[in-house]
Amino acid sequence: MSRRSGILEFAVLGLLREAPMHGYELRKRLNTSLGIFRAFSYGTLYPCLKTLVANGWLIEEPGSAPEDALAASLAGRRAKIVYRLTAEGKEHFEELLSHTGPDSWEDEHFAARFAFFGQTEREVRMRVLEGRRSRLEERLEKMRASLARTRERLDDYTLELQRHGMESVEREVRWLNELIESERAGRAQRRSGTDAPQGDGTSGPGTEGSAQQDNTSGETGGLPRHGGSTRPDPSDDTAK
Repeated sequence: MSRRSGILEFAVLGLLREAPMHGYELRKRLNTSLGIFRAFSYGTLYPCLKTLVANGWLIEEPGSAPEDALAASLAGRRAKIVYRLTAEGKEHFEELLSHTGPDSWEDEHFAARFAFFGQTEREVRMRVLEGRRSRLEERLEKMRASLARTRERLDDYTLELQRHGMESVEREVRWLNELIESERAGRAQRRSGTDAPQGDGTSGPGTEGSAQQDNTSGETGGLPRHGGSTRPDPSDDTAK
């Protein structure tokens, strides 16, 4: 299985964990929610879906709306097939979410992983973010060294392109720093709330409502706010 198809399978399982969908809905969500799939086709999606069904991670069901099935029958078309995640598929997706190896730091895979951070354990999020930052810092060091060696031989436009690429990587590193600090602050805040003595039932760090929130594996811990500024796209080609 290629890296690209592996990312697509991961994204499909993640989206179907939210709700069953038919192929058109899936393609639309992949295009709009996950920028790395802007230019893929049904010819890529449906073989992926068939593989996931064959593996027992998805099941196919007829569309639920009777009028849709009747209209399709009258028009001589097949009714839309809805894809639903199985228990085995959910377990497999959760296993994939726990992976924190080097593949999860790469451009396309990181973008897909980040899209599902709301379903990911905090410790896993931290390892992925720190790994991604380390990978980009290595890339930035190489870019700076290359620019220092070749600066005198580059024309103005090529030099500006090199600088633009470096600025894109630097911007993403700053963004990752903010996310990591936010995750750490949220973790420290939860620990403080958990260690605090139980209150008298009023709102506060030690109340039952707070404890229930702390047990949420996908709780974000308060992402940094940018006042309307745009976060860098991890799949931005200029950062590669």
